[in-house]
Amino acid sequence: MPTIFTKGDILHTDGVRAYAHGCNCAGTMDAGVSVAFKKRWPRMLEAYAQRCAERRPTLGDVFTWSEGMDTVYCLAIQESEAKKATLPALSRSLKTMVELAAKAGIDRIALPRLGAGSAGLDGQRVKRVLAESGAHTSVTLLVFEQFVRARTA
Repeated sequence: MPTIFTKGDILHTDGVRAYAHGCNCAGTMDAGVSVAFKKRWPRMLEAYAQRCAERRPTLGDVFTWSEGMDTVYCLAIQESEAKKATLPALSRSLKTMVELAAKAGIDRIALPRLGAGSAGLDGQRVKRVLAESGAHTSVTLLVFEQFVRARTA
């Protein structure tokens, strides 16, 4: 399926039940969109931090969290907040994520431009990796390039 680049509010988009965000292997989520993710799913942060404390994730790994009807993929794309993300880790984690999603019957995942903000990757390179990853799977990647707050009723 194609990767769709859009703008909007990643956590408030109708019909989206699966999400992904970039993480570090140190177990913190204190920058970028990860802050919103940890606020929405605080138990996810606790579980991920515990996994990191046990030194289980390595660059390119994926931690999957399900709560209610939502699934969140935490993509280990940087070692720590002090180190930049890497494109090879991004590529590996995306490949694993879409394989896991396909097996789980998930057909669409909402995600930001992973690693292109505070994690230090070049936005155009990230866009290329995201487009290539979407081209090789049946899972649609819905990439939110620009945040636009959802209107509340």
